[in-house]
Amino acid sequence: MPILDWIGKKQVINHDKEVPFRLLKRVHSLSVGESENLIIKGDNLEALKALLPYYYNNVKCISIDPPYNTGKEHWVYSDRVNSSEMRKWLGNVVGDIKEDLSRHDKWLCMMYPRLSLLKQLLSNDGIIFVNIDDNEIQNLLNLMDEIFLEKNRLAVLVWDLGTGTTAGHFTRAHEYVVVYAKNKDILSNFKNIEDGENIVHGALKKPSKANPYSEIEFPAGIEFEGDNATFEGEI
Repeated sequence: MPILDWIGKKQVINHDKEVPFRLLKRVHSLSVGESENLIIKGDNLEALKALLPYYYNNVKCISIDPPYNTGKEHWVYSDRVNSSEMRKWLGNVVGDIKEDLSRHDKWLCMMYPRLSLLKQLLSNDGIIFVNIDDNEIQNLLNLMDEIFLEKNRLAVLVWDLGTGTTAGHFTRAHEYVVVYAKNKDILSNFKNIEDGENIVHGALKKPSKANPYSEIEFPAGIEFEGDNATFEGEI
């Protein structure tokens, strides 16, 4: 299998093992009841390592939305891996060669140890979804093929944005969701949702003002099961 190389790779390839374990501290003033759900504030690399003793090989589904590395500097965050925190981290991990890194090198250095920890958290029959766009789709696929193995790639889904944005010579109206399994061989096949004799097909779209959540009307007589099912009116 082809392997992607970049400046700084040898410094980060085992960095997940070098990240120190940190204890999670509960903030009671921000807590609601005794729920086991967690919202963790802090560096996501340290947060993932802190979760490892509790959830190693135990998470069924992971969905992440990493920076797309568009090159925008003055957005809601620096989307060129150039924040002061990231520059400091790169200096500590890769050393002086950080001056030779392109923004794509930096992005790959950032992503590798995080994806490695996410794989360790994923259960043997677990699945991971990663949002991305054109800027890093190819680099992401190469990373995922190396860490999760190419044989465990399930799909590269097209995410319909609902609106078009100018991107170079074309109007781009989609992003991607890359899907990998921890172990594809033990997964059951995904099935289409059937409504009578008709197969229901639909595009995955981001909710927005131009693309609000939809209301679905089911045929009379259809039966539902589930503790979280809610209904209005009569069926």
